[in-house]
Amino acid sequence: MTTVVTIWHNPACGTSRNTLEILRAAGVEPVVVDYLKTGWDRLTLQRLVDGVGTGARGLLREKGTPAEALGLLGPDIADEVILTAMLEHPILVNRPIVETSRGVRLCRPSEVVFVLLDTPPASFIKEDGETVRS
Repeated sequence: MTTVVTIWHNPACGTSRNTLEILRAAGVEPVVVDYLKTGWDRLTLQRLVDGVGTGARGLLREKGTPAEALGLLGPDIADEVILTAMLEHPILVNRPIVETSRGVRLCRPSEVVFVLLDTPPASFIKEDGETVRS
């Protein structure tokens, strides 16, 4: 039985690139979704939010996004408002998100992905030369 592994990926992000390469080092060729190009659909985004367990706020990316300009950073902003903004502005979703049969995680830092893998690599050297171990 083949388990599908999916990464919602931004190729311009070093953490996302490292996570993708950790998956490949583990012998996994994931489905790669460049969500900045494809956008999001509500059902998928809600499933990922629920899977991560932090609510939409937990996946909200602030750096390099219009989150502040859209008024999304206040503590009283409802998850539904954040989720709707994420659908309109995909850059608001932090990355990378990985989904395997073991669950869903926001892989920041990239080595978080180790917990989602049946056989993670014993070690991995990131783009910046840092070695991480499973």
